[in-house]
Amino acid sequence: MKKTILLLAITLSFFNCKNDSKKDNSKLNVVTTTTMITDLVKNIGGDLVSVNGLMGSGVDPHLYKASEGDVTKLVNADVIFYNGLHLEGKLVEVFEKMKTQSPIALADGLDKSGLIGSDYFASNYDPHVWFNISYFKQFAKKVTQVLAEKNPENAARFTENEKNYLQQLEALQAKVSSTIETLPKEKRILVTAHDAFNYFGKNYGFNVVGLQGLSTATEAGVQDVQKLATFIIENKVKAIFVESSVPKRTIEALQAAVKSKNHDVVIGGTLYSDALGNAGTIEGTYIGMFEYNVNTIVNALK
Repeated sequence: MKKTILLLAITLSFFNCKNDSKKDNSKLNVVTTTTMITDLVKNIGGDLVSVNGLMGSGVDPHLYKASEGDVTKLVNADVIFYNGLHLEGKLVEVFEKMKTQSPIALADGLDKSGLIGSDYFASNYDPHVWFNISYFKQFAKKVTQVLAEKNPENAARFTENEKNYLQQLEALQAKVSSTIETLPKEKRILVTAHDAFNYFGKNYGFNVVGLQGLSTATEAGVQDVQKLATFIIENKVKAIFVESSVPKRTIEALQAAVKSKNHDVVIGGTLYSDALGNAGTIEGTYIGMFEYNVNTIVNALK
């Protein structure tokens, strides 16, 4: 990280004298961190923006470190969007060193009174706010506002894109609620690799239990595994879930611990938590990911 920050300082000093010309004057050069934010900006910006996402499918934002290539992207960006609330913990120092770009933390605009507290992050809040669709709508509004300010000539188009995308998010909310209503409340226990789904659980009545807690930077110990195995048995949990951005060995160890106590629990599937699926797939979009997760959870726990 020290090497990256030094490189950033040197690179920034070089670019302080650069002019504002772009390779393509018709497009804003936007850099994003997580795949969820990348997908959001593409929906709002459309063909009026060029989006460079730092993180790809399956990448854990808790552990992500900026590469030399990332630094170049950042210093050349017209706009930088990131989640905030210390989700991208190892990038925070890099952002703090930036003088001209002023990276925008989308979660900073949320009403803190509605957020879930957390001692794992310097922000003291659970940063996995995209699992509350209403919060993601607020992200969309902020992105629209910023893009319109940066490119006022196309403000109307950004606003129209936002309107269309918000309608899609409203349809997603209705569909998700309908699907979850088919799952009895007593079966709404969601056991995953780490606590990425607390906002989801709060909205839809799930008891969410993560093996590693809120941050994947915290390793689960033997006692954590044994304690959660007992919880699964006592609550007759039918299925537990792997996460795409977290090594599956932790959930496999949990499954083995349950079996060692003469009980069975199945791995109900892979959920997308801190990153979307591969580009070009249903799970590669925020809306597709959310619907896929809900279907996987409900089908496994019924």
